[in-house]
Amino acid sequence: MSEAKNLFVVDGPLSRHKLAVLRDERTPTTDFRQAMRELALIMVAEATRRMPTRPERIRTPLVETEVEQISGPVCLVPVLRAGLGMLDGALALLPRATVGFMGLRRDEETALPVEYYVNLPRNLEDYLVLVLDPMLATGGSLSATIDKLKEEGAAWISCLHAVAAEPGVERVTREHPDVNFYAAAVDPELDERSFIVPGLGDAGDRLYGTL
Repeated sequence: MSEAKNLFVVDGPLSRHKLAVLRDERTPTTDFRQAMRELALIMVAEATRRMPTRPERIRTPLVETEVEQISGPVCLVPVLRAGLGMLDGALALLPRATVGFMGLRRDEETALPVEYYVNLPRNLEDYLVLVLDPMLATGGSLSATIDKLKEEGAAWISCLHAVAAEPGVERVTREHPDVNFYAAAVDPELDERSFIVPGLGDAGDRLYGTL
């Protein structure tokens, strides 16, 4: 497994249980969707541990005290379409977050990611950005997504994945050492179609019943 300092494996009994549901080929679409949402809750809770905070003076019903709040607005960026499966869970914990979208497809001739839809907030440099992408396979699309976010001004970025493959992890942690990556599991390899093994299949198809 990669020893990159910017990779964090979210490995606890609850995350392992949710991941087991996602991996099981017998899991129906409704249960798969729910497990992905619940795993996103766990992932966001972990990723926000490293968000910068700022002190603020407030008054409780009894006394004035100092508290800490997340230091800036948050932007959630699901990578279409599978990333949408993590969005509701993320919004449950960060209901005031802005939502941007990144859509990429693979060029069959060059095998390179091509943008087909991008909708991001203005002044992205002001936001703490969480990228939602259940499957980190080769790392090509994710690296392109991060490049675009940085191009638009994002300075603080973390990426959340249900499952990551070792080859993709090695690539993105090397190309973006200033970005933190969170995965519920890191699987060892990709097959000839670049599917993660053992993985959980095509997350988008399983989320939306398009098998």
